[in-house]
Amino acid sequence: MRKTGSKKRSIIAVLIVLSSLLLTFLIWIGISLGLYLMYFGGRFESPKVSMNHTYQFEGLERTRYEITSDKGQTVVGYMYSAGTDQHGIIVFAHGYGYGGHNSYMESINYLAQNGYYVFAYDVTGNDESGGDGIGGVPQGMIDLNYVISFVEDSGNLPDLPIGLFGHSWGGYSVCSVLYYHPEVEAVIDCSGPASSADLIEGGGQGVVGALAYVVTPVIKVYERIKFGEHAIVTGIDGVESTDAEIMIIHSSDDKIVPVSYGYDIYYSRFADDPRFTFVLLNGKGHNSFLNVRNNKDLYGSFVDFYDKNM
Repeated sequence: MRKTGSKKRSIIAVLIVLSSLLLTFLIWIGISLGLYLMYFGGRFESPKVSMNHTYQFEGLERTRYEITSDKGQTVVGYMYSAGTDQHGIIVFAHGYGYGGHNSYMESINYLAQNGYYVFAYDVTGNDESGGDGIGGVPQGMIDLNYVISFVEDSGNLPDLPIGLFGHSWGGYSVCSVLYYHPEVEAVIDCSGPASSADLIEGGGQGVVGALAYVVTPVIKVYERIKFGEHAIVTGIDGVESTDAEIMIIHSSDDKIVPVSYGYDIYYSRFADDPRFTFVLLNGKGHNSFLNVRNNKDLYGSFVDFYDKNM
């Protein structure tokens, strides 16, 4: 009887341990997905009182277009122009949490005033575009894929060389999308992570600290299930699939997307590649690129880069 009782206690102990491990595993998954859906499950919309308008920028005009993206949702984009001698189209990819492209109107206007059409759009779940929420990081690259195809194939837009400009989440998008659009001629990535996982882990550190390392593996699996191949295409995959000229620009004090999750990854692989231009700034943080007036020389270098390569 004693042996039988001891055996039962051992089985119960094992079951308790296994149950505890299973519960811990489920809690881990729940917390990870809960955090992810909290940040990507909803919409982002710009406050109406602070939105920019074309009349604030002399000579800036725009035409509205609607594009059908991967799940049938409408992505709204605008072709901006400020002249008649444009020699290229720059597709502009906005960052996360800005409510669409409207926050970048100063940047868009500068590029438009200096010889380029600018096609800027709102990613799914942002401002004028459809969708109940963003859904996940890869959606930025997916929508950009559809937008580039629209610019090239709709027949409504000029047949001109195409360049890309992306900030933060948009930086990840403009590099990774080259896997599907190697024909793009010039790309500027400002403060972008090299992959979806890099955005989650690098950006998450500033929000949830070390917990970002814990949730990232679960989120990678979730994205792989939800987005398929799109979830594993990285900026490295993109830039290796093209002959495009690439500018990678980052500030060493960026706390939102640390340089170790973007600039350093590209630099370690492509520092000696003549296609790449690396610009490491100091004291610019993550969002300073939005203020054109304080970065005229920087934006001048952007235009020079496009002029040389498009």
